[in-house]
Amino acid sequence: MATFRVRPAGQSDGAFLGDMVVEAANWRPEAARPKVQLLSDAEHTRYLTGWKRPADAGFIAVDAGGDPIGAAWYRLMPRSDPGFGYVGTGVPELIIGVRPIWRAHGVGRALLQALTEQARADGYARISLSVERANFATTLYRSEGFAVTQRGVGRDTMVKRLR
Repeated sequence: MATFRVRPAGQSDGAFLGDMVVEAANWRPEAARPKVQLLSDAEHTRYLTGWKRPADAGFIAVDAGGDPIGAAWYRLMPRSDPGFGYVGTGVPELIIGVRPIWRAHGVGRALLQALTEQARADGYARISLSVERANFATTLYRSEGFAVTQRGVGRDTMVKRLR
């Protein structure tokens, strides 16, 4: 059985979060876009720029050797520059990515649980995310209490109530 642990994300984890934005965006290998293209696109850099702002929180999953294998984090997006899963002011939007070889090993679930507990501890009533409808991760999100609140073109916004 593969072993990993989850630790809080720090200021120095920004580059790895960039890698995880790429993993999240490229969940379908047949439709993968180059890292340089994704990380130069404002739609994706909004999740990274200025990491770690005071309201940002996140977790990194590391393997037995201490190498990062996945990450989940949230940040508040302004109404003037909303993210893919924006639902309103004061609702953090989460981003999650796991290296392909580690998917379906409980890494995403452990990260998601740690992050939602952190959001609850930070006093948030809800947390949101955006996911393409065909993404297998929708099953994970539903099993962790997320529900579709907005349907978009090929993607849904999901929200979990935290209190």
